[in-house]
Amino acid sequence: MSAIDDRFANLRRENRPALMPYLCAGFPDGATFRSLLQAAADAGADLVEIGIPFSDPIADGPAIQHASNDALIAGTTPAKALEWSRKFDGAVKVVMTYANVVLARGAKRFFAGAAKAGFSGAIVPDLTPEGARLHVEDASGLDLIPMVAPTTTPGRLRKLVAGRGGFVYLVSVAGVTGARKDLPPGLEAFVKRVRRVTPRPVCVGFGIATPAHAAAVGRFADGVIVGSALVNVIRAAGKKRAAGEVRKFLEKMRRALDAARS
Repeated sequence: MSAIDDRFANLRRENRPALMPYLCAGFPDGATFRSLLQAAADAGADLVEIGIPFSDPIADGPAIQHASNDALIAGTTPAKALEWSRKFDGAVKVVMTYANVVLARGAKRFFAGAAKAGFSGAIVPDLTPEGARLHVEDASGLDLIPMVAPTTTPGRLRKLVAGRGGFVYLVSVAGVTGARKDLPPGLEAFVKRVRRVTPRPVCVGFGIATPAHAAAVGRFADGVIVGSALVNVIRAAGKKRAAGEVRKFLEKMRRALDAARS
């Protein structure tokens, strides 16, 4: 079993949904990013999705696009991102990036480096699972995390969730990342549809922005992924206050998730 499998097994025994914040490596700068990782762990994050910044993050909305751009301007490279992440072990780590970043470094080299840095899983939205599985799972031992959307057909869904452990990243809407006011209708039914074809935990992302969202989703999903809303908190707080504000924001999410099952 992978570290991801172990974490979700423990969470299921405790009847608790997973809290998984997204942090962009190097945003707003390297030192602050490292403090944000610790703040997330202190707030009770079970897993952390760490984004390797890229100049054209096609799955991401404005908040994460701007964060990636700021991180690149600040001098963040894939090598630096992996090294900063290697020094953090407060939560299970999942790397998220794009195919250009992987292929420019060499897929085997990139994922082997991610494994050496302590990552347990990988998300690459624009790399097909058929191509990624060979490089990710076979070459590095990382769990390949599939992303499924409301538009995913039944046949494609079965192919996407095939393979070994990790979790399923359920994209709540047909669109890019971004904080939203309301959860989409039919989300619970979508989670149930995915569960019928895989034993993997199902975590919901894209649009989880408030404790109320977390509580609602935590009642029927195995976890929530919080990205754009957290990036907005960091940007509004500024470098000096970012870690404290991130901790407070995620503590509210943690309490909401825990209350969802009580």
